[in-house]
Amino acid sequence: MDKLKMHTPNLTQDNIARIRELFPNCVTEAKDDKGQLKLAIDFDQLKQELSDSIVEGPQERYHLNWPGKREAMLTANAPIAKTLRPCREESVDFDTTKNLFVEGDNLDALKLLQETYLGKVKMIYIDPPYNTGNDFIYEDDFAEDAEEFLVKSNQKDEQGNRLVANTEANGRFHSDWLSMMYSRLKLARNILTDDGVVFISIDDHEVANLIELANEVFGTDNFIGSLAWLKKRKGSFLSKTIVSVTEWLLAYGNSKSVKLFGGVADSTESQPLIKRTNSIGILNFPANKVKTKLPDGNYVSGVYGEGSSAVELLNDFAVNSGIITSAFTLRGPFIWGQDYLDNQLKNGAELIINTQSLQVRAYKANDPESYKGISSFINGIELSATNEDGYEQLRAIMAAENIMSYPKPVNYIKHILAASTNWDKNSIALDFFAGSSTTAHAVMQLNAEDGGKRQFIMVQLPEPCDEKSEAFKAGYKNIAEISKERIRRAGKKIKEEHGLTAQALDIGFRVLKVDTSNMADVYYTPDAIKQDLVSGMMDNIKPDRTPEDLLFQVLLDWGVDLTLPISQKVIQGRTVFFVNQPPYDLVACFDAGVTEALIKELAGHKPLRVVFRDSSFASDSVKINAEQIFKQLSPGTEVRSI
Repeated sequence: MDKLKMHTPNLTQDNIARIRELFPNCVTEAKDDKGQLKLAIDFDQLKQELSDSIVEGPQERYHLNWPGKREAMLTANAPIAKTLRPCREESVDFDTTKNLFVEGDNLDALKLLQETYLGKVKMIYIDPPYNTGNDFIYEDDFAEDAEEFLVKSNQKDEQGNRLVANTEANGRFHSDWLSMMYSRLKLARNILTDDGVVFISIDDHEVANLIELANEVFGTDNFIGSLAWLKKRKGSFLSKTIVSVTEWLLAYGNSKSVKLFGGVADSTESQPLIKRTNSIGILNFPANKVKTKLPDGNYVSGVYGEGSSAVELLNDFAVNSGIITSAFTLRGPFIWGQDYLDNQLKNGAELIINTQSLQVRAYKANDPESYKGISSFINGIELSATNEDGYEQLRAIMAAENIMSYPKPVNYIKHILAASTNWDKNSIALDFFAGSSTTAHAVMQLNAEDGGKRQFIMVQLPEPCDEKSEAFKAGYKNIAEISKERIRRAGKKIKEEHGLTAQALDIGFRVLKVDTSNMADVYYTPDAIKQDLVSGMMDNIKPDRTPEDLLFQVLLDWGVDLTLPISQKVIQGRTVFFVNQPPYDLVACFDAGVTEALIKELAGHKPLRVVFRDSSFASDSVKINAEQIFKQLSPGTEVRSI
């Protein structure tokens, strides 16, 4: 039941609404004195609409602007005191997998992954909230103390993540959505390879703004194009205007070197070898590479001497075949040059003379670098990649109905994954709006089919499931739980279906959860330390953190691959972590009582890096001597402490 307003009408907003009907370009978005978005009048624009001459105003320039853009830039660049904590019990094949599942806010995750994955991700696919008034969006605010802001605005969920409901009323505004996307895309670009590509699914609500936004982040020269996906077998016929059965997919690269594989070019496609102009062309080729096509459709090999020109061949053929009674003069120039022709013939190209048109056509040789780009129209019906397919796949995998709304179909993501990674089947794919993790499913499926070793990184916020939802009734408290379980089940199913050919298939993933730093708060605010706290500063690590937690924060800080194999050994009574194979990328010991004897033994492994806790050393002298020991026994090792 609707409630009475119990206040007088807001005449200003009513007047703005009237102006919007007449001059929609004069109504913009602005923030009120409480920082809330509202509709406002662009008076400079309105003056111009009502004037018959140019009105003086701010200097004009081409750019996309909105309330909160500067804050979004600050948000993208601001450092965070957070880390990724490993969760073995929720992982699959933790010690051997090359895949990652990061649980937490994707803005934090992208910041934490910057060092490790800078310029290493070949393909990014995201399916962000569409700003329809029915989704959650991410609220980012670094303008005031984080805790104060979150408590005051009541925008913390039970897992401590920043979430705000994108209500239907707020869906009128574009600014919050643009701010949310801007900071994430800026960070995402940093981790793309030079020939990497990002695909963004979007509907009509924000596609125009998203193009402008992405043009600013990636550059207009790196706009590869927009693709249309036929996502439904039938649309909603309740619509009184356009029945929507398609959705947009925007593609942006990091440079002009992007290639999108749509299939090998068909070598049977022919092209005219000769372009008829007023100049005579000469092109020599061996007669045994020439066939003639007779009127009955049969082919016969040429009978002319080596080094004949196309002019000679056609002249002779025309007269000898009786097609014409006098010499036929072929006019050029030729589309192919002699050098290119020779190379094509060497690689297996064929030339055919059509006896009816007297045209020479070339059938190019197979070329491994010759390929067709991906089509701008993705036919979901032909690919079995519609919304209905996506729903059925998730229902079958999860053995439950209505677990999530509109999950993307596997074949759709597999299609664009193949297009962007067929050049490098050992590449990394990232999805930082993972949802039900269709992207991870597609990576495993494609690897099983073509023998690739692609890796995936999924990032998903533990967005709470509504207690009335089918997902909650099925036992899933949040979206991240659904996402992880889908990967577990899909990997097992794919491996069973492909049998022996999939024995080496990586269907595992390491779960890493975004959390506050392992370091005590005073570690980051030394000016705030009081004298009575000094005695408690001997250990600067939070008491609930494990040695493996510390190890992963060290990996992040040093930019070491988070998927490298990790082993533990007990040496002289102390637990030591060894990352990768000898020579180890990193050796770490966080136990107390580290002696010079232990340091010498570790130096004997000659690792690239070694790290200890500040409080680990048995004495101050051991700490002082540690660097000297490594300089003598392993001068190439970087030595650090936390």
